[in-house]
Amino acid sequence: HTQPDTVLLTVADSGPGIPFEEQERIFQPYVSTKESGMGLGLAVVKGIVEEHEGHISATNPESGGARFEIHLPVPEESFQSPEVQP
Repeated sequence: HTQPDTVLLTVADSGPGIPFEEQERIFQPYVSTKESGMGLGLAVVKGIVEEHEGHISATNPESGGARFEIHLPVPEESFQSPEVQP
């Protein structure tokens, strides 16, 4: 559920989804379901989102795949009307 002063970014795929046993851990560093890679990608994304006072979540929709939602606040300056230059 989004607020008027929040931007929602959704990323979805049609892959196998997030394994149930990994859903609680996927945003932790060094957690990966792949044989290669370091498992840092989602931890870095979470850190960046939180630095901007946002929130990220992941679900497995009934239609299949995985769905990530990033909620970011819109900066207050965006609501101000631009100054008119003479």
